[in-house]
Amino acid sequence: MRPIVGIISNSYLINDQYPAHANGKMNTDAVAQVCDAIPLTFAADPAVTDIGELLDVFDGFLLTGGRPNVHPEEYGQEETEAHGAFDRARDRVALPLVRACVERGQPVLGLCRGFQEVAVAMGSTLHPEIRDLPGRMNHRMPPDGSIEEKFALRHEVRFTPGGPFACLMGADVVMTNTLHGQGIDVPGPRIRVDGVAPDGTPEAICVDGAPGFALAVQWHPEYNAAADPVSRPLFQAFGDACRAWRAQRMGLRRVS
Repeated sequence: MRPIVGIISNSYLINDQYPAHANGKMNTDAVAQVCDAIPLTFAADPAVTDIGELLDVFDGFLLTGGRPNVHPEEYGQEETEAHGAFDRARDRVALPLVRACVERGQPVLGLCRGFQEVAVAMGSTLHPEIRDLPGRMNHRMPPDGSIEEKFALRHEVRFTPGGPFACLMGADVVMTNTLHGQGIDVPGPRIRVDGVAPDGTPEAICVDGAPGFALAVQWHPEYNAAADPVSRPLFQAFGDACRAWRAQRMGLRRVS
């Protein structure tokens, strides 16, 4: 049986009135087609979701993008208008889930907001708006255009030579899309910035000392993941880590 990947949901209103736990098809396609795993979306709501049960059910976790931002209270700052909208329920699921995965060595991959969740869970702070900083580019999604234009490759990311991302990609420099407003300010003590944009914005991180797969990227590799030469090795490595976790878990069950 293929490994089972839990994909965190976002709060969403169908027809602007019916509450739903939603997840983009790009994410499930990337997990199914590139990770070769079973994608299952779970509710990002502590009222109905138990972290321990999630850890028992899934072999790895994909923390996706989302319009709401991590609440600044989670990294010791006060809310301002610049911080935008929030999803406090997702904060209360994602952050302890990241810490539990890191402690156990259970695979976790963060994308965009998920990148920020991994960073904050491990003690980082965030800038509320990257484009307002001197010398920084506008990393936000283009307001107009087709999906292809919004997710088009827009800037380089330069990895640390010999670091985990350079080894995974087989290259020190790659091209990525960019669709985010916030970004890391001060990295937490265990957050290693392993890739940056030309303006210095952190774009790829790993967790120092994590016993398992614990990577995150600020861009959206789920777009065109099966064909993109940067997205594909990232999701393949995540899928391999989930398979290894499942094999270990099933082996322990058979022994017991």
